[in-house]
Amino acid sequence: YEEYFESLKRVEVKNPRFKTKGWKSLLDERLGAGYEIIAPRMPNAANAKYAEWRLWFEKHFKFLNDEVILVGHSLGASFLTRYLSEEKFPKKIVGTFLVAGPFSVDEDRQLVEFVPPASLKLLEEQGIKIFLYHSKDDDAVNFAELAKYQSALPTATVRAPDGYGHFIDDEFPELVADIKSL
Repeated sequence: YEEYFESLKRVEVKNPRFKTKGWKSLLDERLGAGYEIIAPRMPNAANAKYAEWRLWFEKHFKFLNDEVILVGHSLGASFLTRYLSEEKFPKKIVGTFLVAGPFSVDEDRQLVEFVPPASLKLLEEQGIKIFLYHSKDDDAVNFAELAKYQSALPTATVRAPDGYGHFIDDEFPELVADIKSL
């Protein structure tokens, strides 16, 4: 593992515009001119480790402009929550969008490394406008996780639609509208 982690440190990111599936791949088209989408594929997603994701995330900072909109989906939302609660982000954040993220550990998700700290004060301070999304029919992350985010981030705008599941389909017009509203 140590050799793998060291090799991850040495990799230079050259093109952060990876193709993804669903609404993430359509953000360029849906948002239009004026937005540049950077969607890094995080390492070892099947056996995610916070330290690896942190290292990989930070390698993408050089591609960011001065004003950033951050979107995290599922474990990516959990990652952003923890990262932005513990670290000062090097660019100005315009908005933070957390989509269908697990907040705590349960018997089905042993993701202790991604659990946020007790205080999300730094996230609130630097996340600026925070949006939380969770579908009532999410079959991957229990809908009750949204209440935990709401409690920890009481000033966040909350969207709780029904019929989106775990947000893996092509359409997510609420996200596009909220990004454009910033």
